[in-house]
Amino acid sequence: MTDQDKEYLRDLLAGFASLRIGLDGTKEVMLASAERCYAFADAMIEAREPKAEGIVAIKRRKIAK
Repeated sequence: MTDQDKEYLRDLLAGFASLRIGLDGTKEVMLASAERCYAFADAMIEAREPKAEGIVAIKRRKIAK
């Protein structure tokens, strides 16, 4: 995934998160809500990254054999 693809995905996920929480209120409230949406998107992207250790790595090694 290119950096540009990752940015598009981040914007898309943040947009979906904003639909869920609803952005309404003052400008300050909406900015805080938007920041939470991008934090959610960042967490989703991080969760997609392969894990080098832990149970996920063990399961992947067993499947790969």
